Amino acid sequence: MEFDLVQQQGIEVQNHMVGSFRKEIAGDVSIGLTSSRKFIPSKYFYDARGSRLFEEICSLPEYYPTRTEISILRYAAPEIMGPFESGDIVELGSGANKKIRMLLDSAGASRLQYLRYVPVDVSKTALIAASEELVELYPGLSVLGIVADFTLHLDAIPGDRPRMFIFFGSTIGNFDEESRMRFLRHVADTMNPGDRFIAGFDMLKPKEALESAYNDSRGITSEFNKNVLHVLNRELNADFRQSHFDHMAFFNEEKGRVEMHLRANREISVRIGALDLDVSLEKGETIHTEVCAKFSEEDVEQIVSKAGLYIEQWFFDSRKWFSIVELAKGYRKEIS
Repeated sequence: MEFDLVQQQGIEVQNHMVGSFRKEIAGDVSIGLTSSRKFIPSKYFYDARGSRLFEEICSLPEYYPTRTEISILRYAAPEIMGPFESGDIVELGSGANKKIRMLLDSAGASRLQYLRYVPVDVSKTALIAASEELVELYPGLSVLGIVADFTLHLDAIPGDRPRMFIFFGSTIGNFDEESRMRFLRHVADTMNPGDRFIAGFDMLKPKEALESAYNDSRGITSEFNKNVLHVLNRELNADFRQSHFDHMAFFNEEKGRVEMHLRANREISVRIGALDLDVSLEKGETIHTEVCAKFSEEDVEQIVSKAGLYIEQWFFDSRKWFSIVELAKGYRKEIS
């Protein structure tokens, strides 16, 4: 597989998206904005600006997932890291370092020379910045950064060492049912015997708490939602105007998920130069930008079992609002 390579002290970064990103975004946007119900895949939120905005969201009082997951990691990290003496910690959709640092702290300085951190993220800028911070904080740790779309490029991840795949946050909820199953099966197929998969699942909870989390009072989530328009303007020579859209997020009780949309607040005509495409929206028409599914314990058990994984153990917060699940490859085992 061909890729661009950046090397510096303690860090190697492989860019597997050279030449492919424009093709992928062009194809996805062409399909999404010519559909009867328009959509843009949520992965295009995450350029450098989008990654910064998401980190702001994570610190908002209304946004419970990050602080709840961190509260779980405070007690779970030593148990997660305990049996992992050496190998690659592969974080899919890595972002910032707060959670991975909790695992590295639990590993202890003496074990760092036997570990390698392998962040996988679509944003090269964010990945390099996070990697530089880690090697400064943890002398002896090596980092192999992979700039890639983890839904497409799992084969770019080396498999010659024991691996612990990390999928923190509630990202698993950003897939629809079909793509979620396809992704999980791809992960299971990628795993070697003995590899582990640590995944975060946002659990079902009161509607009021869910809708508040995605409609914060400072409007940061609105900016994050609209950032996808900046990405399309830059990458595809489009002329979207943020002020022509309103942020909309609500809990769809029938489907068990929060949905985010951009709603046109007037009649809109947009030119997407790179696609030679004109897109029109009626006032009130929406572009669907993200789903955030919420799960019951039974949902999680059924989903992972169908994907060829089984649950080794659960970690919950006191309210069971969020869970971190340790998964292994193979047939389902009984949970004690």
